[in-house]
Amino acid sequence: QVQLVESGGGLVQPGGSLRLSCAASGSIFSINAMGWYRQAPGKQRELVATITNGGNPNYADSVKGRFTISRDNAKNTVYLQMNSLKPEDTAVYYCRLFSPSGSYWGQGTQVTVSS
Repeated sequence: QVQLVESGGGLVQPGGSLRLSCAASGSIFSINAMGWYRQAPGKQRELVATITNGGNPNYADSVKGRFTISRDNAKNTVYLQMNSLKPEDTAVYYCRLFSPSGSYWGQGTQVTVSS
């Protein structure tokens, strides 16, 4: 079983920053990529960013230039640095691990951007 534990969420003012972390553990044989998704109330879950084992990042247009995804392969951990946060970034952020056999999801961490 693979476990993904997110941390770093919270309440922040517009224009502020947060850094999310996601640590993977358990029966991990190989990882192709890791990523972040988010889901706001009443909306579908959407991709925020992904990063391959080779370090190639991909971002949603809505966060490009503001968010940075990175990973520490030795720790099986992925990070999401979120800058210039906007109220529309408010959502539960989920970590995702991509393996050759499938993907796994974390429980999510709440990010609220509000004055």
